[in-house]
Amino acid sequence: MPHPLPSSATHTWASSHLQVATEVVHAGVSPEPHTGAILTPIFQSSVFVQESIETYLAKGHSYSGSRNPTVAVLEEKIATLEKAQVAYCFGSGMAAIVTTMATFLRHGDHCILSNGCYATTQEVARDLFGQLGVTFSFVDFSSLVEIEAAIQPNTKILFSEYPTNPTLTLTDLAAVSALAHQIGAKHVCDSTLASPMVICPLNFGADIVIQSTTKYYDGHNMTIGGAVACASEENGPQIFAYRNRHGSIMSPMVAFLTLQSTKTMHLRIREQSNNATQIATFLTDHPKIDKVGYPGLADFPQKALADRQHSNGLHGGMLYFILKGGAEASSKFMQALCRPWSFGANLGGVESLISYPPVMSNGAMDATQLQAIGISEGFVRVSCGIEDAQDLVDALEATLRAC
Repeated sequence: MPHPLPSSATHTWASSHLQVATEVVHAGVSPEPHTGAILTPIFQSSVFVQESIETYLAKGHSYSGSRNPTVAVLEEKIATLEKAQVAYCFGSGMAAIVTTMATFLRHGDHCILSNGCYATTQEVARDLFGQLGVTFSFVDFSSLVEIEAAIQPNTKILFSEYPTNPTLTLTDLAAVSALAHQIGAKHVCDSTLASPMVICPLNFGADIVIQSTTKYYDGHNMTIGGAVACASEENGPQIFAYRNRHGSIMSPMVAFLTLQSTKTMHLRIREQSNNATQIATFLTDHPKIDKVGYPGLADFPQKALADRQHSNGLHGGMLYFILKGGAEASSKFMQALCRPWSFGANLGGVESLISYPPVMSNGAMDATQLQAIGISEGFVRVSCGIEDAQDLVDALEATLRAC
């Protein structure tokens, strides 16, 4: 069912077909009816008083551990932006992933998971659900042949990550969705590194999209949060029930902050994509760099797929490069890192960040696992912010010169 546009008592919308720049600001949000406040209030209350047994939940809320009015507004906005029927917000991106797996996987089930996905997702699969009798196959999701070969009679989920963190491997989402539906499975896609400004996986047939709202939805390194958006409304009650059992709903304060920061997501990602393109181009020709990976580069192995699937020619603010000299060169690079770059583990924010996956996001993986997905000792992940591109390039040039 389509999501209703926000309305007020005296003013209506001229059109029900809004562009994304308008949706990121207004979707799900209405002026507060009692005061006219243009921002959704922070309903910082654990309990909502009921009038009677007969009218219990008539106003939609009873206890914030299950539903909260501020969180509900953000959920409506996310559902609109992700082209979903329903969305639910969580205390973290990992809470969203764990809840989705817990909802749709049972003892004896099988899940095919991208071998290049976020390392903590792989840890949850192996160390939590693996011990509960769920089996996983870790394959390269850029190869439909490998995915098909991994299918078993009990396969319930094909779990992609678009793009993978940190190697930026892309997936033909429509082809994977078709394959999942052919075998009666669900296609779940973690699209945190792209955001709906770059791609909406549900438009390509995915059943569920997961976001760490910590990243591009927030975009200011302020909050920790996650979201699950469903193409079909029938999956909503199951996700809601398991979130309720896990006690992992997002807090009202985080929802309020995310509601405000999301309003500029289209502007931020446009600038971040432009910065990433200029930085990747600069690094490509540098003598101390062995390789650069960015979907916007002409020599990116999946450039044609990126161009076909990404919106408005945007390829996101993430890239990586591999330093010549391995671990020693990486250590010297981080020590010499010049501002405005910062050495930190997050991504998607307005501040540009550099991270070192072998000891950070992928630190729990052994050398064999790292090598299998293309992470070497010289691998550096880059999250471009919105600073001036030339300042960022100059800082990288000075850093490389110093190391």
